[in-house]
Amino acid sequence: MPEIDVSAGPISYEDTGGDGPTIVFVPGLLMDGRQWRGVIDELRSGFRCVAPTLPMGAHRQPMRRDADLSLRGMGRIVAEFLAAVGLRDVTLCFNDWCGAQVMIADGGMERVGKLVLVSCETEGNYPPGLAGFAAWLSAKLPGGYVATRHLLLRPRLRRLPFVFGQMTKRGVPDELMSSWMEPLRRAEIRRDLRRYAGDAMRGRHDLAAATAKLGTFERPVLVVWDEEGRMMPNDAGRSLAAAFSASRYVELPDCYTLIPIDQPVALADEIRRFAVEASGLVGL
Repeated sequence: MPEIDVSAGPISYEDTGGDGPTIVFVPGLLMDGRQWRGVIDELRSGFRCVAPTLPMGAHRQPMRRDADLSLRGMGRIVAEFLAAVGLRDVTLCFNDWCGAQVMIADGGMERVGKLVLVSCETEGNYPPGLAGFAAWLSAKLPGGYVATRHLLLRPRLRRLPFVFGQMTKRGVPDELMSSWMEPLRRAEIRRDLRRYAGDAMRGRHDLAAATAKLGTFERPVLVVWDEEGRMMPNDAGRSLAAAFSASRYVELPDCYTLIPIDQPVALADEIRRFAVEASGLVGL
């Protein structure tokens, strides 16, 4: 994968290329852009799809020691990435992670024309559920992420509610999870993850402050939520959509939080429809 430098360090990314409108897919904790691969496969014929890997544990290159890896710092990394790659007027998609909210509050949406929020963290649900609490606790315990890696590599154990059991109804394929866990062998990658996840209490405050500013983002917003999952409450999704002045809210059946894994075709259809309608495009 190509890499590009931002102030925090090198960011790797996938890029399908092409002349179509650009959609940027942002991954969540302990995942990379392949979280979205089923959706990207559906959209790549009509869109340029770009998927960066953030320093949240599945990244291959460590960040600089002085990098700001707080919630707001991660939001700035996304904004810097868009600028460094020269992307403008993108449809920016988030799943699981709440970076969009802090980016709006910090004025980091200059290059974003449309926003898609898919079953993500919200005010009052950060870190989310049992899995979010476990990630925060692992950052505080010596050897916590060594144990996390071993836990997630065992299919039966990762289906537990405090691991990935409430995140995906279908389950993450073994080969994909093994690839995501490989970087955690390195102490410097675990250090980066700890700096983000261990800062969750400050992140909770920053997310609450950012939520009050969501109405300042006046461009089109699509909020897609899972009907069945418990990790991201449906009422929170509806409230998130209502905070924007130009939003549409959709719920999809037969899936949990990781809709890109559980229902990639249905999600791709919603994103395609949204991108076409919001841009007045035809033939995509």
